[in-house]
Amino acid sequence: MENDCKVAAKPKNVKEFIKSRIFWRPFLGVLTGGLAGFLYYHFVGCSTGSCPITSHSYTIIPFGAVMGYLITSGPCKKC
Repeated sequence: MENDCKVAAKPKNVKEFIKSRIFWRPFLGVLTGGLAGFLYYHFVGCSTGSCPITSHSYTIIPFGAVMGYLITSGPCKKC
């Protein structure tokens, strides 16, 4: 079975890189994940301090950002 995906050329400079999907998809995933982590901390978070991830905002926001990155820049390429 032949792959019919068209591969886009790599950006040549920083301006093209910032305009490309290669930059924006993971960047928006990190921002969305960080925001989701903060909202989870604010509305649901652990008030007793016994929850290692959700008890502090400085642990849940990076956790959400990493999860957002992993979701948006997975190893599977889609056409």
